[in-house]
Amino acid sequence: MAIADMGGAINGKKIEFLFKDYQNKADIAANIARQWVDQEGVDVLLASSNSSAALAMAKIAQEKQKPLLVLSTGTSRLTNEDCNPYTIHFGADTTAVARSTGAAIVKRGGKTWYFLTADYAFGASLEKDTADVVKANGGTVLGSVKHPIAASDFSSFLLTAQASKAQILGLANAGADAINAIKAAHEFGINKTMQLAGMLLFVTDIHSLGLNVTQGMYLTDSWYWDQDNESRTWARRYFEKIKKMPNMIHASSYSGVLHYLKAVKATGTDDADKVLAAMKNTPVNDTLIKKGTIRPDGRMVSDLYLRQVKSPAESKYAWDYYKGGDTISGDQVFTTKAESRCSYWK
Repeated sequence: MAIADMGGAINGKKIEFLFKDYQNKADIAANIARQWVDQEGVDVLLASSNSSAALAMAKIAQEKQKPLLVLSTGTSRLTNEDCNPYTIHFGADTTAVARSTGAAIVKRGGKTWYFLTADYAFGASLEKDTADVVKANGGTVLGSVKHPIAASDFSSFLLTAQASKAQILGLANAGADAINAIKAAHEFGINKTMQLAGMLLFVTDIHSLGLNVTQGMYLTDSWYWDQDNESRTWARRYFEKIKKMPNMIHASSYSGVLHYLKAVKATGTDDADKVLAAMKNTPVNDTLIKKGTIRPDGRMVSDLYLRQVKSPAESKYAWDYYKGGDTISGDQVFTTKAESRCSYWK
């Protein structure tokens, strides 16, 4: 959609989009990125979903001096201890969602936590960031259990968590793992003794699970399809193509690619350093993201929103899933300069 909105070409040159399945494996993602740059002449790399894969691609981007736009990966390491001048991270990360959702739940009485954590870089980052927030707000972490990515059976992990007698089961996972864990928790009745806290949930996850299962849950997002008229108009375009409403990952993907393409057009070149400088010097303002800024560490900072999932009775039309929408300043929840371990942002 971003390419289409730029007319499919910039300065007379056609915009080409390549994609490959990296099978959720970091080494395959890195090899694909290297091949694209060396053999296909790719000007910009896009990373999505798997944090370990994005971290591997970031090393290739730095080595080859090509921009890497991280569009849906959660780990905050990409603009912290593993930062590099060629990576820009759009959308929320583990630090921001932990400080938003985690703090809100503790302040509402959820003082004791146990984590169910996906066993890869993203899960580890999300657990650590949320645990830090829980403790900072006076809560206690009673333990955690790790599950493999794409786990098919959550029963033993959930029973271990339930035995902790914690008030809150923090889900340090996302996507299919979060959906399957929540389904299993309801099948085992664990939701009757523990409140589930999905630390990174999307509106598409809520749709898959249904409001009967998810009602009352808190979550943080950077964009919601029903938040204003511009968002609704864009979301309907997306829905016409995909037959589902978009979530915040789709919004950050559109915004990130559009911002890059605008910078290429403005500079009249695809030179990485010139384009990245233009991106960082230009506010991110489009149909979906307002008043965003890209810091020297590559972190795109914009407002986030604390949502609560509606009950079935509160939902009035299709995909009407959220209430609330308290605005959270990005400057308050993303890693600050004082906290940063980014070697060149000092």
